[in-house]
Amino acid sequence: MISFRHFALRRGSRLLLSDIDLVIQSGWRLGVIGRNGCGKSSLFAALQGKLEGDAGELDMPARLRLASVEQETPALPDLAIDYVLGGDEELAVVLREEADAQERGDTEAMARAHHRIEELHGYDARARAGRLMHGLGFAPETHERTVREFSGGWRGRLNLARALMCPSDLLLLDEPTNHLDLDAVLWLEEWLRRYQGTLLIISHDREFLDGVITHTLHLNDGKAKLYTGNYSAFERLRAEQLRQQQISHEREQAERAHLQSFVDRFKAKASKAKQAQSRMKRLEKLAGTEAVRAERPFSFQFAVPGRLPDSMTQLEDMVAGYPALHPFPPGERAGVREHAGQEAASERASIEGWASLGPSSAPSGHLLPAGEKGVVVLRDVRFSIEAGDRIGLLGPNGAGKSTLVKTLVGELEPLAGVRKVHKDLKIGYFAQHTVESLRAGASALDHLQDKAPGVAVQAMRDFLGTWNFAGDRAFESVDGFSGGERARLALALIAWDKPNLLLLDEPTNHLDLDMREALADALADYDGALVLVSHDRHLLGMVCDSFWRVADGMVESFDGDLDDYAKWLRSRGAASKKAAKAGAAAKPVVVVPLESAEERRRNATVQREQDKTSRQRVKRIETRTASIDSELAALEAQLADPATYHGSTSEMMRLGQRQAELRREKEALEAEWLELYERLEA
Repeated sequence: MISFRHFALRRGSRLLLSDIDLVIQSGWRLGVIGRNGCGKSSLFAALQGKLEGDAGELDMPARLRLASVEQETPALPDLAIDYVLGGDEELAVVLREEADAQERGDTEAMARAHHRIEELHGYDARARAGRLMHGLGFAPETHERTVREFSGGWRGRLNLARALMCPSDLLLLDEPTNHLDLDAVLWLEEWLRRYQGTLLIISHDREFLDGVITHTLHLNDGKAKLYTGNYSAFERLRAEQLRQQQISHEREQAERAHLQSFVDRFKAKASKAKQAQSRMKRLEKLAGTEAVRAERPFSFQFAVPGRLPDSMTQLEDMVAGYPALHPFPPGERAGVREHAGQEAASERASIEGWASLGPSSAPSGHLLPAGEKGVVVLRDVRFSIEAGDRIGLLGPNGAGKSTLVKTLVGELEPLAGVRKVHKDLKIGYFAQHTVESLRAGASALDHLQDKAPGVAVQAMRDFLGTWNFAGDRAFESVDGFSGGERARLALALIAWDKPNLLLLDEPTNHLDLDMREALADALADYDGALVLVSHDRHLLGMVCDSFWRVADGMVESFDGDLDDYAKWLRSRGAASKKAAKAGAAAKPVVVVPLESAEERRRNATVQREQDKTSRQRVKRIETRTASIDSELAALEAQLADPATYHGSTSEMMRLGQRQAELRREKEALEAEWLELYERLEA
């Protein structure tokens, strides 16, 4: 249990939080939300002991094991998997002691070390680290590369894996989904739901928060208010509270006006003096409920394109990939790009080591030019974009989504096949490295003048003002901009050209919740065509009418929504595990006689009975899980009530123990349910 009592927090001269009274129970998964600069990261710093409170007390359990993600990773020579393993610091110490004892020949010390390693589950630690890396998108061949070979975004993933590797009672995650693709986000969401400790998470991904958190802590105007439930529940509760607050304010103002009118009319009359005094006392006692201050949402729009051709671009029987004459940039190894997007880097990692392709390797009827070689990522692509299309690209990490987008843009030429483009096509392209490509030392106005040197400065300033770069902000260097401000400027530069086709590859990295909502609204109102790659499921669901899946070297229409895609990913992962187990246990082929008709019927009957039993068990699990959820909600309401902590300590401990028991039972039931569900699906 972590408690704040009359806690205040200051950064420099600015008071961020004041008079915070809050109790965080063990096992809660708490989403910390609020506008940029409200104190979220500072609160994390206080929990880590990096920032002292300005007033009040912060109590944390003794010997609390805390894990968090480092913000920077130096260019280390360590192997990536060893770096992740280092997250378990206690195990790392014992492993060093074991190595030293072995070098000295101290058998007694070696025995103690081996016993301790077993207690720490150290013998399967490397396998656990490998699973974490795989879940976060690292191909198996990259596990043995050195940390310094990875780009900044991939080092961020290594830091996340290292934090997850650390055995912890309290896990602090600040924007963990930045630079992850959708597959990795879904994997992380599942992992965090199974996490046994207390989780505090800062995120601007509302779908991710909804899938992970059990409680929401809203920081606003220096105060912290706790809500039970996920982000969507918080939005509903807060909207209702604000509505009730406004009603109370208006009712109070009406009563205040009525009382004041009586006092003004009769305070000079002796016969009414007593009543007037009574009204004045009532006026003084009125609560003074504040009016709800409307938070002006940030908004912008993409201008109406000049022309909207019906058929914008077509890829016919196309082979997409990297030709031999498309070298890796200087200092880059395959899969490791210092300034490239993460998806593109992963695709390059996926193709490292593939054999070069000659004319005989090309699809039938589409031979590569004589003497040219390349590496194929996608084959037989038949993909077209018509006016009004709003397409979301889905697919596993490294499957070729960025390769497809680059081919649509024209940054990559097809290795074979045809790319047709309408003469009036005007593309607005946001790549994952677009933000990093802004010119150092230049202002927002400088960047816009580079695009349109003959346009009047005032017209440019008016335009930038609509993107919240008003007044002197237009003249400030981008060097001082936050990641979100840089991304907003990059989108503004794209919008200036009035494109009729937007190709957006992970545009929401660095954007906060308000900016993401503004982007979703702007894209929903956009008149042109759109192709979107994003790990933000809320954005995909808001703006895309159809989805295409990029997987296994193919591009095909996906008949389903994002929930269906998540199921497909799970089934794909389960199939891969089964195939791996089958491969590991492979034996010489034995010819088995065919079953008789009677045996087939008998086996089918047995299978039906097993399926029936499984379905009955699934229903019982669902009923019990619903019952647990109801009991947990009641417990959490008790634990969130400050009055609970004025009672006996034993009662408080009983409530906490019962909550932990129910959570463990629910997690076991959910794991059993998933196994039964996958078996029935198969």
